[in-house]
Amino acid sequence: MPVPVQSPFAPPAVFGDGWGMNILLIGSGGREHALAWAISKSPLCDRLFSAPGNPGTAQHGSNLPDLNVADHASVVAFCQSEKIGLVVVGPEVPLVAGLVDDLTAAGIRAFGPTRAAAQLEGSKGFTKELCAEYDIPTAAFARFTEVDAALAYLREKGAPIVVKADGLAAGKGVVVAESLREAEAAIRAILDVPGAALVIEECLFGEEASFFALCDGTRAIPVGTAQDHKRVFDGDRGPNTGGMGAYSPATVLTLALEAEVMERIIGPTLRGMAERGTPFTGILYAGLMLTADGPKLIEYNTRFGDPEAQVLMPRLAADLVPALIAACDGDLSNVSLPFDESRAALTVVMAAAGYPGTVVRGSQIRGVSEAQADDVIVFHAGTRSENDGLYADGGRVLAVTAVGPSIREAQARAYAAVGRIDWPEGFCRSDIGYRAVSREAENADN
Repeated sequence: MPVPVQSPFAPPAVFGDGWGMNILLIGSGGREHALAWAISKSPLCDRLFSAPGNPGTAQHGSNLPDLNVADHASVVAFCQSEKIGLVVVGPEVPLVAGLVDDLTAAGIRAFGPTRAAAQLEGSKGFTKELCAEYDIPTAAFARFTEVDAALAYLREKGAPIVVKADGLAAGKGVVVAESLREAEAAIRAILDVPGAALVIEECLFGEEASFFALCDGTRAIPVGTAQDHKRVFDGDRGPNTGGMGAYSPATVLTLALEAEVMERIIGPTLRGMAERGTPFTGILYAGLMLTADGPKLIEYNTRFGDPEAQVLMPRLAADLVPALIAACDGDLSNVSLPFDESRAALTVVMAAAGYPGTVVRGSQIRGVSEAQADDVIVFHAGTRSENDGLYADGGRVLAVTAVGPSIREAQARAYAAVGRIDWPEGFCRSDIGYRAVSREAENADN
């Protein structure tokens, strides 16, 4: 069995009475429910608060629906009044807004990158320019703020081609255009917003995978792999979404490929950020394309993924909290964060009708408790709880997650659980994990 992470932190008095501490988790999605589930199991966690939280995080601590996380002064004041020993920032928006900077300035330990370091996710152009400077393998690109210049470049390069909004877009700001007409429409739509910018990229071919590294500013340790399903419909059809499901591990990423990613992508990124005076601390989530020329970086996220966190946390074979503290304190030298290699995990996202467009809210969901079992966890995202039950209150609403000895078994358990949830107004893909299951079958035949 893996050896749990040993806590490198200072004497217990630093955290109040005893060894534990109060922890504040920022966010309200499925990722945050998964993190709350993992954090609450730590013996170092005395009390867990989630701001604003959701009905799932409420199962593991106290929700703070009235704490405005965009008001950094209010968050700091709450942390001081409740003697918060660690803040874990889940989503990207407060990271890009500098919440970690303001908490750190107030003497409060916060897990996540600074505003400057979060540009790795907050600006596609920033990341592409870093890649060019530090020879990090990625797609050829150009950055634009003017429509005419972007259209001229598009006509020069042709299709297929990728058009990306430069800033945050909740996972939906990417258009893989098969035709010049489709690319032109994307360019005009993005640059129609005053002050907007976009990146036009070479279209890479291969299989996508997600690689996660925990970083302390100068060091990085790998913390798992996953593959998600961005398109809304079966067979990877339809528009991009925030993610309709995922599985872990990403079996397409061999140990040799993981080592190559650490050497050629993660390592140079950390070095470049440190040399620029903006060291990166937190989770570096590399979206990769496994091309014939090796792994190439598609883009970075600067936090745990959603729905990737929902398949990483159930496979975690150690206490998450000491590792987060060690990263915050700048010393991962004696830390590992192992995963249970004997277990796979797969999650199926149940979304509200209309997603990723305008969704129907307010429909009642039944059967969530009946769907859960020892090997199944239903993580909440866009839900709200009332006295008479649970209701849909967002686009991606539930992440039905199962573990098993193989991805095929996890897939079967997850879809069996989906079948026990009574929600006629919801929908999901029926093929999450199809590539990995096919690969497992081929390996069994050989």
